[in-house]
Amino acid sequence: MGTKTADETGAETGTEATTDEEKVSVTKNADDVTESKTEAGAEPEAAAAGTGAADADADLDAEDLEDDADLAGEPAEDRAEGPTGVGQGAAAVVSVVLGLVSLTGGWIGTVAAARETLVGQLQTSSSASVATQVKEVYGDAWQTTALWAGAFALVALITGVVVLARPAFGAPGKPQAPWIKSVAWAGVALGVIGLLLAVLKYSDALLGLPSTS
Repeated sequence: MGTKTADETGAETGTEATTDEEKVSVTKNADDVTESKTEAGAEPEAAAAGTGAADADADLDAEDLEDDADLAGEPAEDRAEGPTGVGQGAAAVVSVVLGLVSLTGGWIGTVAAARETLVGQLQTSSSASVATQVKEVYGDAWQTTALWAGAFALVALITGVVVLARPAFGAPGKPQAPWIKSVAWAGVALGVIGLLLAVLKYSDALLGLPSTS
C-alpha cells in the first residue's frame, strides 16, 4: 500500500469542500428562482384582482348615475302617482258621504227647517186662514229641507263626475284604480237619486201639503 502525502490529502479535502460549496450555492440559486417566480406570479394576480374590484366599483357608480338621471328626467306626475291616487280615492268617498247626507238629512238642513218654521210662526197672524198657516209653518220648512238636500246631492254628483273624469286630464297610460271608479259611481248614483227626490219634494210633487178645504 502506498502512503498519501499531506499535499494529496489537502488537495482531496479542498476538492470535496469546493464541491459541497457548489451544491449549496446551486440549491440557494434554485430557491431564489422559485421565490422570484412565486412573487412574479402573485403580483399579476393581485393586480388583476384590484383591477376587477375597480371595474365593479365603476359599474356600480355608472348604474347609480343612470338611476339618478332617470329619476331627474321622470315627470313630476309620475313621481306623484301615489298622492294623486289617494286624492281621487278620498274625493270618491266624499261623494258617497254627501249623497247619503242628501238622502238621510244633515244637521244643517234640520236647523234651517226649524228656523223657517219659527219665522213662519212669527210672521203669520192667528187670524190667518188655515191654508196660510200650514204653508208658512210647515210647507216652507219642508221646502227648505228639500233645498238643502238637493244642494248636498248636487255637490255629491259633481264630485263623483270629477273623479271619474280626472284620468282624462292626467298622465296618459295610467289607468284609475278599480275601487276608485266603483266608489265614484256610487257617489254619482246617490247624487242623482238625492237630487231627483229633492226636486220632487220642493215642487210638492212628492209628499205635498195636505188639503185644508
